[in-house]
Amino acid sequence: MQRASRLKRELSLLATEPPPGITCWPKENQLDELRAQILGGADTPYEKGIFNLEVIVPERYPFEPPKIHFLTPIYHPNIDSAGRICLDVLKLPPKGAWRPSLNISTLLTSIQLLMAEPNPDDPLMADISSEYKYNKQVFLLNAREWTEKHASP
Repeated sequence: MQRASRLKRELSLLATEPPPGITCWPKENQLDELRAQILGGADTPYEKGIFNLEVIVPERYPFEPPKIHFLTPIYHPNIDSAGRICLDVLKLPPKGAWRPSLNISTLLTSIQLLMAEPNPDDPLMADISSEYKYNKQVFLLNAREWTEKHASP
């Protein structure tokens, strides 16, 4: 019951005051399966891209983090080809930094920030990470190409 009321409150806030460049809504009126869109940030290789994500809210939310993954392919050191995201706030301690005080809006904002500022030292995609570290121009070119191919409206 507490989970449902918290989710309704969070979704209502996401609908009325969404973070810039982020939208989130329930899939087919189910509170535990959401869809989100993140717009690629200005001055990033993802600029003008629209990235779709799936958010699965577990039974134990907010004591357990939602499972979030990209539905839109993205060329990024911390996001793999299956759309899984390597981000500490998406995991429970001790390996992760999830806390019940965080919410879906915070997570989506963190993902948006990760898109703008990859963490090549904790990669899911080692090849893309080393490209990002040692050949940034090629990384930027590839990321832009993927964005145009997969995330353009």
